[in-house]
Amino acid sequence: MRITFWGAARTVTGSRHLLEVQGREILLDCGLVQGRREEAEARNRHLPFEATDVAAVVLSHAHIDHSGNLPSLVKSGFEGPIHATRATAGLLDPMLHDSAHIQERDVEFVNKRRARKKQPQKQPLYTQADVERTLPLLMSQRYGTPFAVSAGVTACFRDAGHILGSAITVLDLEEGGRRLRLAFTGDLGRDHLPIIRDPETVADVDVLMIESTYGNRRHAVVAEVTGTVERLLNRAHERRGKVIIPAFAVGRTQEIVTVLKELFESGRVPAMPVYVDSPLAVNVTEVFREHEECFDEETLALLHDEQTDPFGFRRIHYVRDVEESKGLNAQEGPMIIISASGMCEAGRILHHLRNNIEDPRNQVLIIGFQAEHTLGRKLVEGWDEVPIFGERFNLRAEVTTIDAFSAHADQQELLTWVDGLSKRPRKVFVVHGEEEQSLAFAASLEEQGLPEVIVPELGQSFVL
Repeated sequence: MRITFWGAARTVTGSRHLLEVQGREILLDCGLVQGRREEAEARNRHLPFEATDVAAVVLSHAHIDHSGNLPSLVKSGFEGPIHATRATAGLLDPMLHDSAHIQERDVEFVNKRRARKKQPQKQPLYTQADVERTLPLLMSQRYGTPFAVSAGVTACFRDAGHILGSAITVLDLEEGGRRLRLAFTGDLGRDHLPIIRDPETVADVDVLMIESTYGNRRHAVVAEVTGTVERLLNRAHERRGKVIIPAFAVGRTQEIVTVLKELFESGRVPAMPVYVDSPLAVNVTEVFREHEECFDEETLALLHDEQTDPFGFRRIHYVRDVEESKGLNAQEGPMIIISASGMCEAGRILHHLRNNIEDPRNQVLIIGFQAEHTLGRKLVEGWDEVPIFGERFNLRAEVTTIDAFSAHADQQELLTWVDGLSKRPRKVFVVHGEEEQSLAFAASLEEQGLPEVIVPELGQSFVL
């Protein structure tokens, strides 16, 4: 039994872990690498393993850095099953189509500029047709119900509490008379987040693969979020500015909507229009309504109350049309625009930032993790100038970051979850974190008495 780390090793994006049992290869996640454009494109286009050798994929959740390169895998010859929770399978239809659409549109936009400079034309990483070949391979699985993956590999999903449908994958492995239980957290969520249930624990784990996005950081208290957003929105209203919120279409958009709903209905914030400018977020919100098995008790109660709607309210406007999206940039504030992608790497958010970040009346509210080298990270770090579509723009808008919105567990929450395991793993692999975060979290685990903690490098392979 062997595991090789082909992504999210000493970095956050591009989650891909190749498990070998009884001579068969099982891929845990197949995410897009995000960051420096040329490096990310090269790694996304050229898989470091043979797609035709992969027997099956087991998917932790639908976020693009964990699922977004599935169409490339299929394009390269993969034909096996893709196992995912029911909600993740439901989300992948709109999310992968949206990813392909964005790539097609962004390449079209870039190629117009390249044509004027007589430069070679680019091709999208994958197309809608590749997505259509991918979706039939999905096999939906229920939480808590074991399923066969391959010879010697049985899996079971437990709720990770990160986004709708996110899963901790528990894999029971057998080869040569030896048995081993491996648990892969995927992205581990937090207790008491809106809408979804808290993370579950798992039993009898021999080997643990755990994320470390916030492995050396602590979040602000979730309860303080509403007050922070209230102050920010009141300031924007006084300036008659725009509040631009880059938000992941799955999870963050729905959560910020519930906070805005509370602020408006309580009268703590003056009336102003709210636009969710993301066709994906609109489609994803509909998928949310179809998966009550993922909701916490509070959201279930709201969903079944005819007088309430946890995912929308009367001031919100969901934007689908491209021309309407463009029109938002010509409108005067105050207003709130929520748009994807969450790391500001693609989609309509780029156009809103391009048109609004040079106006000091405006604000950019960052409510999710921004990976190294992404545009979102440059905004957080307060660069004087930032590149958008190959042009430089002065950053004059105010940028505010609220970590408490993060769906990733922080250092203490991760340690508490590990401490709650019924059995101490004999080996721990720390993944999905920038090197500084992963190494610091590994040191914390060692202080807890874990016998062997490893922070793998890209391409490193280990016998289990």
